[in-house]
Amino acid sequence: MTKLSIYTDGASRSNPGEASIGVVIKNEQGETIETLSEYLGIATNNVAEYTALIRALEEAKKHRAQQIDLYLDSQLAVRQMTGEYKVKHPGIIPLVRRAQELCREWPRGAVRFHHIPRSENSEADALANEAIDKKFKKV
Repeated sequence: MTKLSIYTDGASRSNPGEASIGVVIKNEQGETIETLSEYLGIATNNVAEYTALIRALEEAKKHRAQQIDLYLDSQLAVRQMTGEYKVKHPGIIPLVRRAQELCREWPRGAVRFHHIPRSENSEADALANEAIDKKFKKV
């Protein structure tokens, strides 16, 4: 069984502002097998969070993952994806639908969401910030 642990983060400076994503994909042994650091342009933090989640799920498909544990420091996104919170913002609805559509490509229970403190998501956070810094040559 291919089991992946994926850490995602979206960043937005000024919210909305310069935005980016960071994704860290780890195998069953906890080894990092892929990272993503992408600049998005101007967006809100929630758009960045969901974009990171979507990109993570797309990459998980490429790795033929059979089980995915997703770790996000966005409590809102986790609770919306698990159905605990309703999605009300019209700009987020299409992103949530896309993420849900991707999740349905696995059997029920194969994709699990976990809310973690920001301090436990430092790798994905660093990748997201790195994308913005690179865009403006601060690295």
